Amino acid sequence: MMDGLFKVLDIAASGMTAERFRLNVISQNLANSDTTRTEEGGPYRRKAIVFEEALNKTTKGREEFSGVKIFSIVDDPSPFRLVYDPNHPDANEEGYVEYPNVNVLREMIDMISAQRAYEMNAAVVNSAKSMYNSALGIGR
Repeated sequence: MMDGLFKVLDIAASGMTAERFRLNVISQNLANSDTTRTEEGGPYRRKAIVFEEALNKTTKGREEFSGVKIFSIVDDPSPFRLVYDPNHPDANEEGYVEYPNVNVLREMIDMISAQRAYEMNAAVVNSAKSMYNSALGIGR
């Protein structure tokens, strides 16, 4: 029984770690929402996280779910925003500046979603702790 409870903690902890990393990437996107020139050239391109399930082999050779992990960080392929500003140093011949494909509203929604997911995983950890304490109390 205790193995299952510890597994629940591991799964919830992996979810909390993944959501914390997702929040860091969202913060990076927001911080660079007006960056028109990067080291790679051109405007900043929005980043997104791809999660995948983490699987562990059991002693019987089967795979079982053990949480979530970060598979990769990918660049959002959506087009850049074009803004007419002929006085900007990065303006093209027609006077348009390419701005990052970061939509602040979308990032805020993603931030709220990541925060809620983190909170749900934290609630699972707290529930598991409560169950541990109850189980320990039975033996007294």
